[in-house]
Amino acid sequence: MIRECEEHGYFRAERCPFCGDEGKFIMSDKEVERIGRTLAAVLRHGKFDPDMDSQGFVPMQEVVSLIRGRHTYMNWLRPRHIEALIETDPKGRYEIAGGKIRATYGHTIPLDLKLDNEDIPPELFYPVDPDEADDLLRDGLSPTDRNMVHLSLTFRDAVKAGSVRMDDPEILVIDTGLCIEMGYDIGRAAKTVFLCSHVPSDALDIADPEDWDKGEEGEENRWRS
Repeated sequence: MIRECEEHGYFRAERCPFCGDEGKFIMSDKEVERIGRTLAAVLRHGKFDPDMDSQGFVPMQEVVSLIRGRHTYMNWLRPRHIEALIETDPKGRYEIAGGKIRATYGHTIPLDLKLDNEDIPPELFYPVDPDEADDLLRDGLSPTDRNMVHLSLTFRDAVKAGSVRMDDPEILVIDTGLCIEMGYDIGRAAKTVFLCSHVPSDALDIADPEDWDKGEEGEENRWRS
């Protein structure tokens, strides 16, 4: 559920993680899930014909109206509820700017996203089906069900992402400097997600789990010499 602490803002827990205050109830887990599914449909896939600009932004009030239209019992929904969901989302899947909202990644519709290209890590990671690894190492990575290749910040992030679709994913490591040098820019879309139109085969290799520091999530990757 999402609650709001008067001093520390929105949080997803029974009590504020900073002061222990119970806070004010905002939304149940079920409501968060339903709103999240509709947000993804509208902002990632362009469903329900939103007034979306080239960067994927849709007016917040329009999104609220679309959600209330899909879930008629949510006549209580206001922009602040969407803001609470976004501020507490650990994956950073959405952002708000100038009274508009957009998905930061996962799009299946063509957009001209302008992303942060500064301070790209030297290596990023991508989960694949072990049976497809050799083909991808030969041909490179291209988008499949989404319009960009989604790369993970850490080995551990890639394992988590791949485990949603397969039991034991193989992890590829991307040499980002070489990828960019070969003409394929990489941009940061969210906390642990980076996007690229294509990753050439020369910038790919198999990541050996024994060679990567898989410490606390969010730590910088460090190659063990």
